[in-house]
Parts: sequence; C-alpha cells; structure tokens
Amino acid sequence: MFAKAKDAFAHWVMFDLGWTRVANPGARIRLGQVVAVEVCALALWSVNLSRIVDVANEPERFGFVYATTPLHAEEGEERFLLTMDPATGQVRYELEAISRPRAWLARLGYPMTRSFQHKFARESHARMHAEVAR
Repeated sequence: MFAKAKDAFAHWVMFDLGWTRVANPGARIRLGQVVAVEVCALALWSVNLSRIVDVANEPERFGFVYATTPLHAEEGEERFLLTMDPATGQVRYELEAISRPRAWLARLGYPMTRSFQHKFARESHARMHAEVAR
C-alpha cells in the first residue's frame, strides 16, 4: 500500500480533483522543482507556482514541502507527507499548509480562500484514499 501511495504522489494524484490539477504533471518530486498548480475558483482558472524546498524519501516516509513563489496568490508552504507504520503497515497521508494571502484578490476573498484550502485538504485525502484502495 505504501508503494502505491508513493506512486500516486509521484503522479500528483492528490491534486487531481477536477477543480485543481498540476499543470506540469511530468514534474518530479525533487529539490528545486517548480510545481504549477491550476485551480478553478468561481469558474475562473488560475495558475500558482511553488518550488519544492524539502524532500523526504526514506523507507517509512515519503513526501515534500513546497514554498510559494512570487507568482503565487498565497505566501507560505505546504507539506505533503506519507508515513507508514512498520508494525501495522498502516499508511497515513499528512497535509499541512501555512499561508497568508499575497495577491490583492486573495486578500479580498480571504474567507473564501480559506474555504477552498479546507476543501482541497478534504478532497485530496479522499482522492488518495480512493487511489490506494483500487
């Protein structure tokens, strides 16, 4: 199950939600890699760029942290981490975001922005669960 979850991460499945996706799906999880995330909010698509600043690739941990670039509506970091309990084989997907609005539109719509962030977390977890359960 851990190998399947790692493969899903490598193919950016956690972003494949219909209203959000990785625009450069060939991007690799490696230090310095820029990831372009497309988001549809209120029928408008936008692209936000982040750079991977940390990578975990260990037998029981896999994931990355990316930091927003100046070409991102938000300012902050997100951590995407898979862990596996060696005793039980249970796999866990952790998603943590620390951000604040950067663009004036994001500031203006901050409550809505936060709502979309929470929606992303819920749907990303559900998408990963469905992918690994297949």
